[in-house]
Amino acid sequence: MNLLFDPVLFFRPMKRTLLVLVAACSLLPLRAQPSEGKVIDEVVAVVGSNMIRFSDIENQYIQFRMQGNIEGSRAMRCQVLENLLFQKLLINQAVLDSVEVTDAQVDAEMDRKLRYFINQIGSREKLEAYYKKSIPEIKEEFRDAIRDQLVVETMQANITRDVKVTPSEVKRYYETIPADSLPMINTEVEIGQIVKKPPISPEEKLAARTRIGDLRKRIQNGESFTALAALYSEDPGSTAKGGELGFVGRGELFPPFEAAAFALKKGELSEIVETEAGYHIIQLIERRGDMVNARHILIKPKVSSDALAKAQQDLINVASLIAMDSLSFGAAALKHSDDPSKNNGGLMVNPMTGTTRFEVSQLDPSLFFVVDKLEVGKVSEPVLMKTEEGAQAYRLLYVRTKSQPHRANLTDDYTRIQEWALQDKQARVIQEYINRKTRNTYIRINERYRDCPFNYRWDNTIE
Repeated sequence: MNLLFDPVLFFRPMKRTLLVLVAACSLLPLRAQPSEGKVIDEVVAVVGSNMIRFSDIENQYIQFRMQGNIEGSRAMRCQVLENLLFQKLLINQAVLDSVEVTDAQVDAEMDRKLRYFINQIGSREKLEAYYKKSIPEIKEEFRDAIRDQLVVETMQANITRDVKVTPSEVKRYYETIPADSLPMINTEVEIGQIVKKPPISPEEKLAARTRIGDLRKRIQNGESFTALAALYSEDPGSTAKGGELGFVGRGELFPPFEAAAFALKKGELSEIVETEAGYHIIQLIERRGDMVNARHILIKPKVSSDALAKAQQDLINVASLIAMDSLSFGAAALKHSDDPSKNNGGLMVNPMTGTTRFEVSQLDPSLFFVVDKLEVGKVSEPVLMKTEEGAQAYRLLYVRTKSQPHRANLTDDYTRIQEWALQDKQARVIQEYINRKTRNTYIRINERYRDCPFNYRWDNTIE
């Protein structure tokens, strides 16, 4: 669900509040700060056997305020409470339906969130200082919250699993949107690429391995790892820090690098490790459970000028075949490209949306300056690029489509509107589910919150 622009919320705000709040609650809860001399917690509502406390509301309220939500505090707290009522309703029903999540799922989600927050806050130590707890203690504190979140997500997926929309439903949905409420769609492009990665010769690999081997011997003979990393490592992200990576968890590193790092003892130096990036030597600084902090030196095998020139010429030949209509761009990508996008007709996928459409503002400048000059259906000259591993390569770029700024319409934006229509239908299914389940689930709300402008009648103890 895209919270940057949710069209169903945009067009039907009262119907989508719950789903938006549930999605936003994927963040780790903040610690509400008690005010001295005041009641800091009380039971605000009960759903089945599940309680909602004042502190639960405050934790999420603080999050929404930090996200820039400027609604009045009372209205926002009421929204948060209704979101929590919905969550607890699903959790209560999950018990009845025998829906469970495994410890492995909880651990994986916890690790993912911790990595995200460590990256956001700057370091493992800063996160521990913020919570005034160690990482294991933070994990223990939030384990139940993460489990509840996964249960809620599973239940929502189960409820809406069979929801689909037909073309006629998409059209009817579109026709319900007032013309002046249709959002503006910025210029978007679909870009294809054919990438040619020059092979690295055995001689270049041997030269890189010899260089890293020499550095390893110098460290063994007493020279400073951090000094040599600062001088010679070809990893731009860690060179300035003497090769130190900071704490990272499993799954974040190249598998051979990860295996070597986790096998080391504190201060121990690894053998030479080969990954897609090149050759490494690693020294363990510290290990804490499933996270390690290590320093490394990276030496990358170089692509020879001859191999790079050959890759460029190969793409010139491919571009000629496409220009003469001897080969379609998609077929050429499948046959000649060294990038996984070849299986998608060469089309690049926008990581922000999961679609093949890019707003021009989302393009890397080096990509934009080439694409901006291309007409639709045209192929560029070979363009020098760097791969994810930092190696030089060439690619052809191709503009499949380019739209002008316009209001959303069925002709140009059918897929987008189809997704909006699906979200709207899912929201209505959720509404029906809430109305059905609240009638036979015990729900009690503290009288101080009964005047909240809820979208649903939650408290079924009131006659």
